[in-house]
Formats: sequence, structure tokens, C-alpha cells
Amino acid sequence: MATTEVGRESNDANSKWLDAHYDPVANLYTFSSCTALADLQGDGESKLVVGDLGTGLYNMKLKVFKGTSLMTENALLDLPTGVVSFLMDQNEPRTPAIAVASGPYVFIYKNLRPYFKFTLPAMEVNPLEQDVWSQAKEDRIDPLTLKEMLEGIRAKAEIPLSVRSLRFLMLDLPEMESFVSLHKQQPIKRQTVITCMGTLKKNMADEDAVSCLVIGTESKEVYILDPEAFTVLTKVSLPSVPGFLDVTGQYDVEYRVTIACRNGNIYVMRRDSKRPKYSIELNSQPVGLVRVHKNIVVGCSQETLHGYTQKGKKLWTIQLPSAIMTMSLMDQKSRGFQAVLVGLANMEVHMFRDKNLLHVIKTQDVVTSICFGRYGREDNTLIMTTKGGGLIIKILKRTAVFEEKDTTPGPPLAQSIKLSIPKKTKLYVDQTLRERENAVAMHRVFQMDLYRLRLMAARAYVKALESSMSPVSATLLEPLRINAVVHGIGPTFKLTLHIQNTSANRPSINLLVSFLYDERLYAIKRSFFKVPLLVPGLNYPIETFVDCLSDKGISDIIKVFVLREGKSAPLLTAHISMPVSEGLITA
Repeated sequence: MATTEVGRESNDANSKWLDAHYDPVANLYTFSSCTALADLQGDGESKLVVGDLGTGLYNMKLKVFKGTSLMTENALLDLPTGVVSFLMDQNEPRTPAIAVASGPYVFIYKNLRPYFKFTLPAMEVNPLEQDVWSQAKEDRIDPLTLKEMLEGIRAKAEIPLSVRSLRFLMLDLPEMESFVSLHKQQPIKRQTVITCMGTLKKNMADEDAVSCLVIGTESKEVYILDPEAFTVLTKVSLPSVPGFLDVTGQYDVEYRVTIACRNGNIYVMRRDSKRPKYSIELNSQPVGLVRVHKNIVVGCSQETLHGYTQKGKKLWTIQLPSAIMTMSLMDQKSRGFQAVLVGLANMEVHMFRDKNLLHVIKTQDVVTSICFGRYGREDNTLIMTTKGGGLIIKILKRTAVFEEKDTTPGPPLAQSIKLSIPKKTKLYVDQTLRERENAVAMHRVFQMDLYRLRLMAARAYVKALESSMSPVSATLLEPLRINAVVHGIGPTFKLTLHIQNTSANRPSINLLVSFLYDERLYAIKRSFFKVPLLVPGLNYPIETFVDCLSDKGISDIIKVFVLREGKSAPLLTAHISMPVSEGLITA
């Protein structure tokens, strides 16, 4: 990182961090939600963007730091509640914009200059409150009466009072008259304020993909805004006011918004859901929310840290030595390492991976905000601000490795590590378990399929016998079997019939064979045969020749009938599909 100071190593020889910079009088008062790192100018150097709360009513500013020096600052109209960097279009150069949530507004800065202001939709005004201010506008009531009427409305009405009325109720008697004369001509408005803010990728998961803004408001609602037109894409109502939110996924595909609310519950909102899908009930108020891979880590006001799955199943709980001041995610992308950084009131920052304490950073003051990422040209930089307004910058050594040491009582850490099982073995084991658990049902399905197969085969066999579409035919009236074979490529074919008596010991006598065919297509030299006595088990061939008469390249079926002398009903019928002739018989 380009700084005015040379990074010096900590006194501890085994420290994993380089102390790059410490300014106890940097005059920065902020939280983790109001800090962001972004390459604002596209020069490869990330800047630190801070929404400074200031020390008074009018000292709120948006500050941008480059290295250790202040680069620019812009005044803010209200206290900032969230600062994020996001790409709002595909234009070149791909420089991110900065969104600052302040009061009911989202201020968008691009190229370090004001670009756009989004205002939350106005809320319904209490009609009684509007009537009272109308009377004050016409000078029909004095400020003291106005105050009494507004206090009565506030105590009974379902719709809360506007900010103007609430401010008026806070004033002393000498200030009321000037306040009424200043504001009575202006229309009354009731607007909510933003409590938290995040970003959601629009349709791609890439680092430089366009992102939507996700906003939580004091009116118990969550808005998702379009990044280009800044219109409301999705609006979801919550049971309580959101305090923290974490977003993952893509808006056009599938996304999940995890929201920690002031009623002590955590809600999970998914795509196309009009209300939250899952709910996690905490035992105290949440003071921080971080997502690590697919798990949710929540810090509570009772000095505890909890781990949950994204469906709400509790994984672990650990007790901390002091109250939680702030929480943030440490994502070391070069090593695929993720951990949770927890700033405590005892001037320590604890690093957790799951329930294991990996590392402790001691600071000079109580840390109020933590931000980890690329700053300047250093990928792994830890930036912290303190309660007294100080700024601490540390750089993670490239040789630093965090070892998991399980300090909590219970089974050893190695016991929770899953073995690396090959895919085929895992598939075999899963299949074996499935067969063992569902043996009876699988056997029944197998038997049903087997019976169905047998039934289909029997039906097909009977259909073939009835239609005689097969060159092999049999009959139940007479134990006979006939098989027809066609030889040659045309125009003259040799037709051979094999007749067999399938009975056990009874011969067949007085049988005749006749051919039925289209005389326009074929001519058979001998179309009628008298079959000799058929001895059981022997095969009797009968041969004849078929001439093709058509020059159109078509073929037809020749029917074979086996009859008994003196009977007109055939005992056996077979259909022979003739092949297409390669030539033509010429006269």
C-alpha cells in the first residue's frame, strides 16, 4: 500500500500483521456499515470511503482517503447509516459508484461527485395531524394548543406523527412560535428513514457485475432498487425494523437476504417471496450479522456469538470476554480463507472461524468499525477506526497462516473434520443406505415392474399371433409352426417355407398351403402345395419362386394360408413382407 510511512513490524516477533499506520486524532467517527473500499478512479488503487458521523449536529461528512491522507470530503445532510460501492452500468471505464444512505435519501456519487439522489416513497400522513396543522396555518390555534392536540394524537392514533410534529413536541415554549411560523405554510410529509443497506448482483456473480441496492427502512420494509433507473423492483414487509442485512445471489436468478431485526429475530427473504421464509429467534438483541460461506454468524448483546445454517439450524454458541462493538468479514481471497472479525469493548479484536478463536489483535482504543480488503495496492489490509476517532491500518503478512485451535470444551477439532471420500465410494454408500432403508418399497416396485413387463410381453405376443404380422406363426387349433425366408435381391426371389409339427406324438395329414398376393405386383410360379404327412419334430421345407412385375420400386405383403382338405377356415396364417426389387422382369 502506498503510504507516507514505512510499514513497521509490531513489537511481537510472531505477529501476523504489519503496523502500517496509526493516527489517534484522525477525527473519524463511524461504524462498519459506513465504511467501504473501492477503486474509484480505475487506476488500480483502492480508496477508503467513510461516512463520518461527526461530533455534532452538522458535522456529518463523506470522506475519501488515499493511503493515509484525506483525498476529498462532501457534507451530508443527515447521519449516514450505510455506505456501499457498486457498479451501476456497463459503461467504460468500469469505475464503481458510491451509495450513501442518509435519512430518507440515498445519495449516489460517481467520480467523487454527486450524481443522483433517491428518495424513499412518502408514507401516509395522519389526517388528524394534517387538520391540526391546517388550523395552525390559519392562526385558529396557538402553539400551546397545537402541542396539546399533537400529544393527544400521538397517544391514540395508529399512524405515527411526522418528523415535523415530533420535532415541534421537543421544543421549549419560547421556540414554538418561531417554529410554527417557519413551517406552517409547507405541506406536511411523513417519510421513513434508512436503517441499513447492502448490494445484490443483478444477473451475474462476477466481481465487476452490475449490482442492485438493497435498503432496509424504519417502516419495517425492505426495498430492492434498479441500478440504472433507481426504481423499486421489489418491496417486502417485515414484522420488525431491520437493523442489519446480508445479501447473496443474483436478483434475476436466485438470491437470499438475511435480515436481523430489532425484535430479536433473524429473517431470511428469498426471490419471489412476499414475506420472509425462515425465522431465527435469538435470546437477545443482535448487534452484528456476518455470512461466512453458507453459515450465518450473529453477535448478540449478551456478549455471545452464535452460528446458524442458512435455514435457521443452530450450530454453536460461544461466550465472549466483553461486549461486542462491531463485526465484519475477513475474506482472504488468495487463500480462500474466510473468518469473522469481532471488535470488543476490552480493546481487542478477535478472529473466529466457526467457533474456533484463531487470533487476537490488541488495539490502543475500543474499535468501532472494521473493514478488510484491498487498500491501495495491498490485497489484505485491515482498517479500523476507534471510539476516540483514531484510524488504524494493518497489513497482513504474506507468510501469515492462521491455525485453528479449539479452545472450547468438548470433542477435539479433528473429530468434526469430514474425511475426503471419493465420489464413487460416497455414491455406493448412499445407494446402500437408501436400499437398506427402503428395501420393502423397492422390492414391491420391482415386482410391479416385472409383472407389468410380463403382461406387456404376453399382450404383444398375442397381438402378433392374432395379426400374423410375424414370419413365424403358430396356432392353437393345430400344433403347427411355420417360418418363411425370402432369398435374393430381385426381380426373382426364392421363397422358402419351413413347416413343423410341434405336437408330441400325433402326425398332421391332409394339409394344403396356398399363397394370396397382388397379381399386379408379383407372379408366383407355384402358388398351391399339398403338404405331405408331417412327422412330429421334423422340419419340412417348401420352395417356390416369386417374380416382381412392378417397375415403381414398391413392395407388398404375401399371405400364406395353411388349410385342411375340405375346410375353408385356415389353420395357420402368416404375412411375408417382400423386399423392394433391384430390377424388373422383362417380357
